[in-house]
Amino acid sequence: MALLLGAIATTGAQDSKGDLYHGLSKKITYDKMIPPYGLEVTFDKTVHIIFPAAIRYIDLGSANIIAGKADAAENVIRVKAAIRNFKSETNFSVITEEGSFYTFNVKYADEPLLLNVEMKDFVHDGDTLNFPNNAMEVYLKELGSESPMLVRLIMKSIYKNDHRDYNHIGSKRFGIQYLLKGIYTHNGLLYFHTQIKNTSNVPFDIDFITFKIVDKKVAKRTAIQETVIYPIRAFNYITQVVGNSNERTVFTMEKFTIPDDKQLVVELFEKNGGRHQSFIVENSDIVRANVINELKIK
Repeated sequence: MALLLGAIATTGAQDSKGDLYHGLSKKITYDKMIPPYGLEVTFDKTVHIIFPAAIRYIDLGSANIIAGKADAAENVIRVKAAIRNFKSETNFSVITEEGSFYTFNVKYADEPLLLNVEMKDFVHDGDTLNFPNNAMEVYLKELGSESPMLVRLIMKSIYKNDHRDYNHIGSKRFGIQYLLKGIYTHNGLLYFHTQIKNTSNVPFDIDFITFKIVDKKVAKRTAIQETVIYPIRAFNYITQVVGNSNERTVFTMEKFTIPDDKQLVVELFEKNGGRHQSFIVENSDIVRANVINELKIK
C-alpha cells in the first residue's frame, strides 16, 4: 500500500509538470492538423472572403476582430479589426454549407496585403474525391448521416448525366414547359431533377417553386390539408430562363412517401406574370426512384 501511495504521489508530481497529460492522452500528430491560412486585417479597411458555398458557422478567437456575412450574400464574410494595433495574434474558423471547414490565423497590419480573398481554389471542384488539407468534412444536421460533399457530388452528377426517366410528368402552356426528368435516392435523401423550357421570346422570371402533398379529392367546404416539403439543397437553382432556352435544377429533400389518397404537387410561379406551371407526382413514382451508386458518381 505504501508503495502504491508513493507511486501515486510521484505521478501527482509529474502531473504538475504536464507529463501525466501526455502520458494518458494520445498526442495529436501534425498529419491530423488542419493548416490555417494567414490573414491580415486593419481598423480602417474591410477584408472580404468569398467562399464556394453558403456560410453556416463563424467563430472568432477574440474580441480583437469582428466578422459577419456580407449583406445579401450567403457566401461572403467581411472581417476587420475591432481595436487599432492589437498586438496578439488571433484566429477564426468558418464552416460552409457543403461541409467544408476553414481556419485562419489573423494579425494586425496597417496596410493588409490582401483585401479580397477567394477560397474557391482551396476546395475540390467536385470532379474527384480528393480533399484538400484545409477543408475537412463537417456533417450538417439537416442531411442526417449523409456527407454534405457527397450530396453536392450526387447533385452535380445527376445534372451532368441529364437522363430523362419520366415522359409523363410535366406541364406545358404559354410557351413554357416544366418537366420532372428523374427521381433518385441515396442514404435517406431524395433527389428531384427538373427542367424548365422556354420556347417563347419573353424571359421567364421565377418567383418561387413549391412542393406540396395535398388530398387527391376534397369535398366542398372541406379545408384542404397540405404538407409543404422544403428542399434542403438545390444545384443550379436559377431565377430566370431567357427566351428560347432551357435550364435544369436538382433539388435534394429528406425522404418521404405519399399516402394513397394524396399526391405531390410541384408548382412553378412566374414573377410578375401568369405563366404558372404545375405537375403531379404519385407515390408510385417516388417508390421507383433510381438508387444512386456511389461508385458510378462522376
